[in-house]
Amino acid sequence: MAKAINKIKRFELSHEDKRKKDLEEVENALIDNKEPILELLTAVGHMHDRGVLSLLNGLFGQGDKVLNVLVKALDKPEAANTIKNLLLMVGTLGTINVQQLEPLLLKLNSGVARVAENKETDEKTSYFDLVKALKDPEVNRAVTLLITFLKGMGEDTSAMERNTQLPEDQKMHKMENNDREVPPNKRE
Repeated sequence: MAKAINKIKRFELSHEDKRKKDLEEVENALIDNKEPILELLTAVGHMHDRGVLSLLNGLFGQGDKVLNVLVKALDKPEAANTIKNLLLMVGTLGTINVQQLEPLLLKLNSGVARVAENKETDEKTSYFDLVKALKDPEVNRAVTLLITFLKGMGEDTSAMERNTQLPEDQKMHKMENNDREVPPNKRE
């Protein structure tokens, strides 16, 4: 009869063999991810050229001091209000239709360019000159554009406004507004 096995001796890799296996694993990972690694190295090179790495090294080297200054700056009430306003502005920028805004910006640039050309003038404009200028098609288009813009600014946009009030305050505000409004079927 055979003897029972009491001890199992595990096969252990030598330090040298383990190192070779780890190196082979890293090498395979590098080959599998060649393109992302090359892009990362290019980005790091650009960061080095522009001094970003030096800045980050300095920041991390003085991390406690930088964090202390940052926390003190954010602890002020103005900072909280600034962050709130910044978030509101970013949200508002998301609602702007840039395609509709582009022609207006181009016209604004053209107007600024004309002002820059004639900024140093001592010429006076009389009432007669203003009336005469309205006959100019460019001036007439600009005045019409301004009047249309002012009409748009005068529209009631309260339904489109984002509210920063608490939900319970919003309900009260809506109820107050509904009391003031006259239903369409009751209007004269």
